[in-house]
Amino acid sequence: MKYKYFYAITIQFLGFRFHGWQKQTNAKTLHEMIDKTLEFVFGHQNFKTLGAGRTDSKVSANNYVFELFSNEVLESGFLKDLNSNLPNDIRAKSVKKVDSSFNIIRDPKIKEYIYLFSFGAKNHPFAAPLMTGIEEDLDIELMKIGAKIFEGEHHFHKYCTKPSENTIFKRKIISCEVIDNTLYSANFFPEKSYLLKVKGKGFLRYQIRLMMGVLFQLGKQETTLEFIKHSIAENNDKEPLKNIAPSSGLQLYDVSFVNT
Repeated sequence: MKYKYFYAITIQFLGFRFHGWQKQTNAKTLHEMIDKTLEFVFGHQNFKTLGAGRTDSKVSANNYVFELFSNEVLESGFLKDLNSNLPNDIRAKSVKKVDSSFNIIRDPKIKEYIYLFSFGAKNHPFAAPLMTGIEEDLDIELMKIGAKIFEGEHHFHKYCTKPSENTIFKRKIISCEVIDNTLYSANFFPEKSYLLKVKGKGFLRYQIRLMMGVLFQLGKQETTLEFIKHSIAENNDKEPLKNIAPSSGLQLYDVSFVNT
């Protein structure tokens, strides 16, 4: 079906009760929830939606973008109607009209992820949807050095799960750092928490969670800076790492399109 109008819609969501963005059989997904809500708002199914990429189960987003294909112009009250019918863990932030040449999958974009974590005493259960708590002590200064090693263009065979035959493992990370968490606060958060902040054009399946996993190992002195350097070298053994960080600490913080 050909559509006349195209919109880029930015949403936020808490991913803890969802099995990621992509629709799945017998699983509650964000894409399914968005489409059901739009069907209710429009009163029909004559539309299509595409997301800017997949997210893992329980992963949240501060800014996620999907494209809406429609044969009707969205009225000024659309955003309010959409939010009134979305569940409380999803919020639509903005609607932008785009032209037919816009391709939400293929257009160049920069993605910024954060991973919230703490260490020491066990966290309040209310923090679980947003933050991973590590009971062992972590050497944060060493983790800061380790995170910087990922910056630049490297070979990430070891930081990918179940790749396809066409997967491109050579990826460029624009920035990667471990910093104090000043983005989010709550009275049930620990007194001190941190975040891994990663920015790049595209990431492999579970790449950031595997990067976080090896940084946790580094912080616990279970691995070394030299191991991290070799793990992304061209001559790495290409065997995927096994220590993957929990998904609920990961958040897609921002998506920006280069040409829009």
